[in-house]
Amino acid sequence: MSNSSKQVFAKGQLIIISGPSGVGKSTICDQLVKQLDNVYLSVSATTRSQKNGEENGRDYWFVSRDEFEKQIKAGNFIEHAEVFGNLYGTPKDKVLQALDKGKTAILEIDVQGAQQVKNLYPAAKLIFILPPKQTELEKRINDRGRDDETDIEKRLDGAGIEIAAAWQHYKYMVINDDLQQAVQEVIDIIKKPVGEQE
Repeated sequence: MSNSSKQVFAKGQLIIISGPSGVGKSTICDQLVKQLDNVYLSVSATTRSQKNGEENGRDYWFVSRDEFEKQIKAGNFIEHAEVFGNLYGTPKDKVLQALDKGKTAILEIDVQGAQQVKNLYPAAKLIFILPPKQTELEKRINDRGRDDETDIEKRLDGAGIEIAAAWQHYKYMVINDDLQQAVQEVIDIIKKPVGEQE
């Protein structure tokens, strides 16, 4: 069923990677960039404060809430959402440029944002990364040393909701028990012919 407001890209491919905090999404995305040719990894904008070791433009584009809201009004995000009291969004221009050049554009975003993107770009492939078990997720979040107790609790509560939503909306689910195996599964999904119905 075609819809004039929906776009399909003949050249590039849009891949969405989602999953709860601490599941290893960023590590998997970094590996995809290393192991695949012609890939663009989107950098999200956020209003949250920069954490130790994070770099502006590499991890996120750190902007004020005021600036973020201006960008929303200007229509500069493919998707945006509020998560744990902070705004996150995917800058539209760079993703569209990458797709236009025939690249595989990878977006590491949450379930809420993924649904917005899928509505606009039905050909997007949605991949959800699952932890081997809940206790492992808790351990990984704690081991990162980036979040305080309150943040950890919020993230673990949010993980259950996100995983439940993913079972409804995502075609591809990958368990990150063994990193290399998980990366290979994601690569295989990316390389699948686009002709398949999502």
